[in-house]
Amino acid sequence: MRGLGGKACDPTETECQDKNHCVVCELFGCTGWARKFRFQVLSADGKPQKCQIEADQKFQLSFTPLRPVIDKEWALLDVTLRLIADYGAIGGRTVFKPSDESSRADKEHHKDYGLIQILGEKSPVEPVDRKTLEDYVRLSRWREVDHGDFAWASLENFWCVKGRYLARQDQNTSTFNRMNGRPEPKGQSSQGDSWLAGRRAHGQPNPQSPESKKVFSFKKPPRTFGFVEQESELASLCPKFIRYLSHEWKNFSEQEILTFNRILNELSARRTS
Repeated sequence: MRGLGGKACDPTETECQDKNHCVVCELFGCTGWARKFRFQVLSADGKPQKCQIEADQKFQLSFTPLRPVIDKEWALLDVTLRLIADYGAIGGRTVFKPSDESSRADKEHHKDYGLIQILGEKSPVEPVDRKTLEDYVRLSRWREVDHGDFAWASLENFWCVKGRYLARQDQNTSTFNRMNGRPEPKGQSSQGDSWLAGRRAHGQPNPQSPESKKVFSFKKPPRTFGFVEQESELASLCPKFIRYLSHEWKNFSEQEILTFNRILNELSARRTS
């Protein structure tokens, strides 16, 4: 919603009440307003998925309407799933990071979780052009809202580099920590929490609430994505990458940085192909 210029409420609050819903709560539900669909995860043969999904396993996501769902809502949901599959990841274990150390590469906290692939390029949802989607989210009934500390969580601030990953190379070298502004030697990274690296609740004189990191990286297949604090910082991403990672990402160029506008154009082209 925010990436398309709309407003979305803080999901930890219950501000969307009565008929004053944001576009997200209108579809997914909120206090006093039921969601518009039933969501199920099914196995490849269409039966309810009862066990944890494992690597290379095929499964289905089922969305059954409970009340009328308009074409714009289906289109936004479809684009969201395709963005996750092609440029992001899904689930709690996406915070794990890879390692190039042969003795640690197979450790649980260095494995890649949350990467999915949509089988079949053509979308089952009728395409809706970007202008129509932007008008829908911007002219929704939702009142003005101060996004506050979570304003960065917008696709306007999102970036992705495909075919590249960040990892720990040895005891004293970590391109992941370098990118996040943390000390590279193992055992010292907690001493350098930054906005990109997130914030830990312990180890501080005045403990604060923990905060998620803003850079995520995967090795198989290689993919790195994250957020900046504001859209204007995207222009400085390439110099930062080159300065920090030139010895790791050989022949890296600015064209490899995918931002939301380019990603949305790519997704729209694929949906209609």
